[in-house]
Amino acid sequence: MATSLPDLFAPPLRGVLEHLPEHAGATLEEIRIRENRPLEIGFAGRHAFVKADGSLTSDYRRAYSPGREECRALLERITHHSLYAVEEELRRGYITVDGGHRIGLAGRAVLDRGNVAHLKDISGFNVRIARSRAGCAAGVLPGILDLRGRTIKHTLVVSPPQQGKTTLLRDLVRCISAGEWHHAAAAEWGGRKVGVVDERSEIAACQAGVPTFDLGPRCDVLDACPKAEGIMMMVRSMSPEVVAVDEIGRPEDAAALKEALHAGVRVLATAHASGLDDVFSRPVLSALAEEGVFGTFVLLSRSGGKVEHRIVTAENAAREIKSRPQPAIRSPDGLTAERKGL
Repeated sequence: MATSLPDLFAPPLRGVLEHLPEHAGATLEEIRIRENRPLEIGFAGRHAFVKADGSLTSDYRRAYSPGREECRALLERITHHSLYAVEEELRRGYITVDGGHRIGLAGRAVLDRGNVAHLKDISGFNVRIARSRAGCAAGVLPGILDLRGRTIKHTLVVSPPQQGKTTLLRDLVRCISAGEWHHAAAAEWGGRKVGVVDERSEIAACQAGVPTFDLGPRCDVLDACPKAEGIMMMVRSMSPEVVAVDEIGRPEDAAALKEALHAGVRVLATAHASGLDDVFSRPVLSALAEEGVFGTFVLLSRSGGKVEHRIVTAENAAREIKSRPQPAIRSPDGLTAERKGL
């Protein structure tokens, strides 16, 4: 288990987690803590319940169940004993702690004029483990290079949750900043200035403004800032050559990315999507894709516990989507357009 995590947990939960099998602890991806319900972990693309002695089981009835006091202690520690101080995070449903670990929260939503104001009666936690894997970008970076421009193409990294998007993004930033291009034609380029807008504090895991993950020597981080506003702040104030952001999807994100492109800045972003079909079916992402904002898509998927990637150019992505059969459009009477002679 990551060394920065144990202090978050009160006994006896801490003891249970510290006795996880070595293979599970080394590949730990998430810890799911639900008040008075079975303790569950995710690791190496798998999941299991955890017994009181730290061993794993597929039978939830044999698992250890954290009680109210353990959950209360966890909430107090991740909020530093002040729910008011993390009100914005509670509204969004997660808190990022030292080390870049994001803790999702479940409880009762408190509404203000129909919008979520914050959460109360929190009884569910999903501790997502942030890991730095230096070198994981080596097989991807050569495929997204713009050799003529001596930099990267505008790139979108796509995958479902927990497939390694942020981990890959982090190492891509490190390589670009350090000039580790992993391509013979780029050996003399040197590093590029990279601006990271780290809205969830996961990419850099800053403490007091200083990244705790290695993002290379030519990287500047705007921590805990909304992406759309942060992108423009970076472009105006830090003159980056590449801007990196995680999990785009809102219209304001798209507008800011296009402004960065117009300023001559290369964009490296990630998005939640199951594949190209999903990208081209979601309004914001499809608009960006169809406008040719991204020159390259990196598609991540997990197979047998291993994350694999596929790199697709914008042109090939468009051809793939056009070549796939389109679903028949049904009218209210249940007939397809073809049957009605349309």
